[in-house]
Amino acid sequence: MKKHSPQRHREPQRFTERRISEMTFEESLAYLLSLGHETLAIKLGLANTQRLLEALGNPHKHFSSVQIAGTNGKGSTAVMLDSICRAAGIRTGLFTSPHLISITERVSINGQQISRDDFACLTSRVKATAEELVPQGYLETLPTFFEHVTAIALLAFAEAKVELAILETGLGGRLDSTTAAGAEIVAITPIAMDHEEYLGDTLAKIAAEKAAIIRPEVTAVIAWQPPEALEVILEECERCRIEPRLIPDISTIFSLSSPHQSNAHNSQILPRATEDGRICVALRTSHQHFECVCLGLRGGHQVTNAAVAVSLAEALRERGFEISAEALKCGIETATHPGRLEFWEGPPRMLFDGAHNPASAGVLRDFLDEFVKEPITLIFGAMRDKALSEMAATLFPKASAVILTGLDNPRAASIETLKAAVPRDFDQANVHQATSIKEALRIAREITAGNGLICVTGSLYLVGATQHTLYREKNPPSPLIQTPSY
Repeated sequence: MKKHSPQRHREPQRFTERRISEMTFEESLAYLLSLGHETLAIKLGLANTQRLLEALGNPHKHFSSVQIAGTNGKGSTAVMLDSICRAAGIRTGLFTSPHLISITERVSINGQQISRDDFACLTSRVKATAEELVPQGYLETLPTFFEHVTAIALLAFAEAKVELAILETGLGGRLDSTTAAGAEIVAITPIAMDHEEYLGDTLAKIAAEKAAIIRPEVTAVIAWQPPEALEVILEECERCRIEPRLIPDISTIFSLSSPHQSNAHNSQILPRATEDGRICVALRTSHQHFECVCLGLRGGHQVTNAAVAVSLAEALRERGFEISAEALKCGIETATHPGRLEFWEGPPRMLFDGAHNPASAGVLRDFLDEFVKEPITLIFGAMRDKALSEMAATLFPKASAVILTGLDNPRAASIETLKAAVPRDFDQANVHQATSIKEALRIAREITAGNGLICVTGSLYLVGATQHTLYREKNPPSPLIQTPSY
């Protein structure tokens, strides 16, 4: 619950008075897909979203917002903050991307995905409004897929009377449609090289795009960054005359426990983790200290994301939201994020991770080195615009066998492109090819012992499509879906 006076909730106004023809869920999904592939039809800019939201009654002005940008960890940070706030009794709206199996995963209200019927209804309203705005000259063109879905999410949050929206930036920040919500609190998680064709070919250029979510009077939480990126972010903070809340290097705030190390003023990683890779940390908030908190999300990298989520929660508390230390602990311990170091039981066991750039591939490799002892069969597929050779050099040496798979996606790397990325010193006899995910799974089951592990990685699209294939094996027929492309 929150202590400050809640903003008055009004029904968002409709731009059009004519009767709206409501689509079914399948029709609404087909309409959104007709706008162009999510990352091939990118049109960065805020004007379309701002005018669309205005015509919908400015739904984003009915609640407080937190916006999270960054290359890696922004989704994990968002789900941890959402978990913390729900544990505190705050009614939340969570907007994330991409999705794994159903587009409804992107919009959650108080921990529950939006229903297919509600999603279709809101899509119908946004579509009708956008189609009126174009001929009247308010919009140059129809909003993109992501602009539509952002508006759908914000409209859903207003109608559900959420107290707080947590918005994961889609791409960059300066011109991303989530920035149109004007969040009062912002965060930037670790920045790395990715999406260079849109954001720039240096860390400094990418950081500039993401730092643009910082505005005068916002509270800004900044995760540890490479020096080149941090310099740009601090310059933007200075320009906006705000003092950022900096999360130090993980090695200084969560140091390995040792009798020779002093930790009087800092939290630390305890000398243990759960068998499946959940790190246990000592958590110090502004008014309480917990000796042992086991993160709900796996991997040592999640400690940084948890630190950002805790700092965001404390910023919310300063703005009047009641968030106890117990809610912080509970939220961090119970957060979930499918497709990110997610185990499915076997035999053989399966591990899904959407590592899609060299930095996240390094995180996955660290996890495999520390927590996976069984032989690994790696199913790998990725987008052709990624640093494939660098990712392969990091991950493939850890595998006993690698299965390269084609993907039904216009951005997907071909088998030939994936083969060219295989390290020269990797035994070619252990490289297999599959033209489909179904075939990749068949090969993996044939060559993986019951005590082995099948690891699916390279793209969140691959993770989602693989999980959907497994779902269809057990529950045919499956619902109509559209899977992501990251």
